Amino acid sequence: MTGLPLREPTFLVLTALAAQPQHGYSVLEDVRRISENRVRLQAGTLYGILDRLRADGLIEVDREEVVASRLRRYYRLTTPGRDLLTAETDRLHRNAAAADRRLRQVPAA
Repeated sequence: MTGLPLREPTFLVLTALAAQPQHGYSVLEDVRRISENRVRLQAGTLYGILDRLRADGLIEVDREEVVASRLRRYYRLTTPGRDLLTAETDRLHRNAAAADRRLRQVPAA
């Protein structure tokens, strides 16, 4: 099962799905935008993450549609997925605040 801390690609996939259900290619593009082009997932990596998140009950299939003779599957966060993303976001905020406080205590070199 996925626990804290989340690996960055997993965190970004959950973040992409927090706004609305999306299909795989849309998640790839959203992760790229969210990370300001820093994280560019390959399709195989993305679908591995999605499969693991589904197996852990953190996301589920929202709907499926056929586009150009290909199945397009949309995923959405489940309540446990939203809870995990919230907990990880809180953890990251606390860590960043602690680092910020420490950095402000030390005079610039």
